[in-house]
Amino acid sequence: MQSLAVVQLWTTNMASEEIEASRFLKNKEAAINISDDEKRLNSSDTTCGFSIFRGPAIQRFATAHMFVIVYGIASCFLAMSFTYFTGTITTMEKRFNIPTKISGLITVGNDISTVFTSAFLSYYASRGHRPRWVALGLIIIAIFCLLMLTPHFFYGPGEEALRLTEEYGISESFDASLNITENNDSLCHEKNSNCVEGAGDYTPIVLFFIAQIIGGIGCSLFYAPGLSYMDDNSASSKTPAMLSWSSFLRMLGPAMGFSMVSLCLRLYIDPFKKPLITTNDPRWMGAWWIGWILLTFILIISAVFVGMFPKEMPRAKARRLKADGEEDIPLAERSFQDMLDSLKRLTSNKVYVYNMLASILYFFGYMPYWIFTPKYIEIQYRQSASTSTLATGTWALGFSAAGILISGYVISKYKPSARAMAAWNFVVDYLTVAGMLCYVLVGCDESDRANSLSIVPTDDSCSASCDCEYVYYAPVCSPENITFISACHAGCTDKAINELGKTIYTGCRCMGNLSSIISLSNVTSLASQSQIAMDGACPVDCGKQFLIFLAVMCFLKFVGATGRSSNLLLALRCVPSRDKTFSLGFSSMVYAVLTFIPSPIVFGWMLDSYCLVWGKTCSSKGNCWIYDTKSLRYTMNLVCASLIFLGSFWNIGVWYHAKDMKVFDEDEETVQAKQIEEVELKEKPTDVITKKK
Repeated sequence: MQSLAVVQLWTTNMASEEIEASRFLKNKEAAINISDDEKRLNSSDTTCGFSIFRGPAIQRFATAHMFVIVYGIASCFLAMSFTYFTGTITTMEKRFNIPTKISGLITVGNDISTVFTSAFLSYYASRGHRPRWVALGLIIIAIFCLLMLTPHFFYGPGEEALRLTEEYGISESFDASLNITENNDSLCHEKNSNCVEGAGDYTPIVLFFIAQIIGGIGCSLFYAPGLSYMDDNSASSKTPAMLSWSSFLRMLGPAMGFSMVSLCLRLYIDPFKKPLITTNDPRWMGAWWIGWILLTFILIISAVFVGMFPKEMPRAKARRLKADGEEDIPLAERSFQDMLDSLKRLTSNKVYVYNMLASILYFFGYMPYWIFTPKYIEIQYRQSASTSTLATGTWALGFSAAGILISGYVISKYKPSARAMAAWNFVVDYLTVAGMLCYVLVGCDESDRANSLSIVPTDDSCSASCDCEYVYYAPVCSPENITFISACHAGCTDKAINELGKTIYTGCRCMGNLSSIISLSNVTSLASQSQIAMDGACPVDCGKQFLIFLAVMCFLKFVGATGRSSNLLLALRCVPSRDKTFSLGFSSMVYAVLTFIPSPIVFGWMLDSYCLVWGKTCSSKGNCWIYDTKSLRYTMNLVCASLIFLGSFWNIGVWYHAKDMKVFDEDEETVQAKQIEEVELKEKPTDVITKKK
């Protein structure tokens, strides 16, 4: 028995020594591997900064969280620049006499360049230094801002705007004893008189279009490489939160952009001159050009900070080396055939294809609200340009930001399945359709009636000696609260200034013909007593309807934003990692061809088709001043709602095919716990021997 105990003790000691020796060898091998990994991690690919701006002080910022913050701020400024363009469209239309369908064509310039650049640039940038590609995109956007500014310096504020300032207009336009019919700047022109000159130059339109094309190239270099870099350099469990925070920072861009538009448009187009009209006058032109100066400098500074991030984050590279995954194809080895192979994989991915088709119809139907919302508010609810942009950019987008943050928190905390997120996208579509149907019902009857009466036909007898075809749009208000396009259309012959300092027009012979058009008992007596008109359009109160529209718009912004994070997450997770950047670039190209290019043109043409009064020039119809608001409201909202309703059925296909799709990987804590359990199971026999001892 004693010898047996000695043998058992000796066996136990030998086992313990073998275990200690194996642990020592494992630790030594691990130390060697760590030293090798440290050398590989400390390469130039993971070094933060460039040129002389390197060192430990900058290297500590090479984290995924810091990139999310910097990239999100840069996204904010980029979105701010394009939003600023959207907010100033109506002012640029007035200044350069641009029809809405032409401004819609200008808008799609960046999408046209996206068609030809996004897929190729995103494919080849995916294996390069992505932060520096993103920085290059920001510099190109800065060039876009600079080009948008140049037409103002070439052409100035314009004669039409200068005529409405004290410095240029008071000596000519406000002479109380002026004989209007004998003055060159008259209310009533002779028959066959010359049209409005100097309004047929297409150079500003060409400059705007070229600027948009350059801006599209910058966007192609910014979004696809930036989003894929963020996703590749962060743990998959943290991606939803990071995407939400990045989207939240980006959503601040439109809010800040529209706020800047509101501030700039409160200034007259020539800030150094005193205007004779207020911001509520439809002829008001704000200083649309000032914001482009600030945006140019902000984007260049942002490019410097984004370009300092390394090609790959140190922690991300450590995870990749530990996983021993498939090595990426070097940039030099990327070929056109590789890109075709990636394209075949994407087109055979049903979740990717169905999600893209649903997004195409959704974007097509929602594009007019992204581009023309300030204009829609101006023409439907008679709000000033600054108020329209402020409402669109602050209140509504505040709800969008809240929706993004809440949805990101819910996705990160509860980790819903791919099917659950696809189902929510389906619900979002139907809520959006319901909101657009509410838009149809929220109209201002007073504005609709005023617009229809603004084109009151007049007999030849009241303006027989006048040629009003090319008269500047300068509305006047009759005692019956009816707006005429101009004093010429009202048949006025003289103007003066009353005791309150306001301009009045007298001898307005066409006002006597209103009795056959409106049912007012005292129209004839009023017209016979005083054929007088006041300068400016008649006041219309649409405040209540505007607040209801704003409430519905805020609800739709919130609901739509809650589906943004889930939709982007589905797009990132339904494709393999090697195709991720290319998939984003390819989808951007498809969206540009089928949505972002045709949608603004189609709806711009739709807006122009309901125009009642054009600012005619020698060479074109010019810009539209008055719309058939009721017909436009019904047509535009019903068409948009129908498109989004059709797109919702493709989300059903996404829901069906996403049943086996994995959205979240196990987080690091869970993986470590499993590794500890495996180690404990391996060492369990040793514990038994020790207990027997």
